[in-house]
Amino acid sequence: MPDTIDVPGYLARLGLPELAGHEPSVPALRALHRAHAERVPYECLEIHLGRPTTVCPAESVRRIVAGRGGYCFHLNGAFSALLRALGYRVTRHVAGVQGRADPAPAINGNHLVLTVSGLPSAESPEGDWLVDLGMGDGLHGPLPLVEGHHTDGPFRYGLRASVVERGGWRFDHDPRCGFRGMDFRAGPARMSDFREKHEELITSPESGFVRVAMAARRDATGVDVVRGLTLSRIGTVSSKTVLGDEVTYFTALADIFGIVLPPADRAVLWPRVFEAHRGWEQQES
Repeated sequence: MPDTIDVPGYLARLGLPELAGHEPSVPALRALHRAHAERVPYECLEIHLGRPTTVCPAESVRRIVAGRGGYCFHLNGAFSALLRALGYRVTRHVAGVQGRADPAPAINGNHLVLTVSGLPSAESPEGDWLVDLGMGDGLHGPLPLVEGHHTDGPFRYGLRASVVERGGWRFDHDPRCGFRGMDFRAGPARMSDFREKHEELITSPESGFVRVAMAARRDATGVDVVRGLTLSRIGTVSSKTVLGDEVTYFTALADIFGIVLPPADRAVLWPRVFEAHRGWEQQES
């Protein structure tokens, strides 16, 4: 059954109300993807605010329309529902992200990725596109699902056949970014396929989302990432700074990532972020 979502509200959040009823096209897909990457943050703050989430796309859409974001299961789940409502041919896929410390790739279900088909162009003669708003420091726009190297702003990516699973794909990330790559299965997935891994990621002490409050936002020239109190910019110009106090931290969340929290949420989040960052500093010293 299709997800019932607030399409006008979602498009308004993206600043693209004129795309309601627009015929699916590569330019429109690119505009939707880029606007989503720029306006809807990749973030895990609900975990640190003690508010459990699900992988339900309709729930994720409501949170996005209300001004927040989420991580891969939320963002790609919601975006796939929007694209389907707009008439795009979208497939959800089980994937696995290979972190910098992971010795080998694996399709372990810790990531949801999308493909869109039926939109042939000079870049993608078969009409297939990789669509992924859930990698944090990943794509700004959709990539042609074609083997080879692809440039997206200041970053260079690779697409090739996966060595993990026959028929699957491998995305090789830019070496400046936060993980090595991502593999995904060719076959379609259901949102229920991600429930167990989602529960692990939002509750396990070993989960990076549980250990550190973070947010990321991609644009045409790079990506902003805040992990704990460390704010980084990676791209055409790169920088790193520590947000030294509560006011500076919440100002950065609002001005850079578009996350405006009410006083009650700030009162809960700040001591948790501060203590986690201090613990990390002690480990590094």
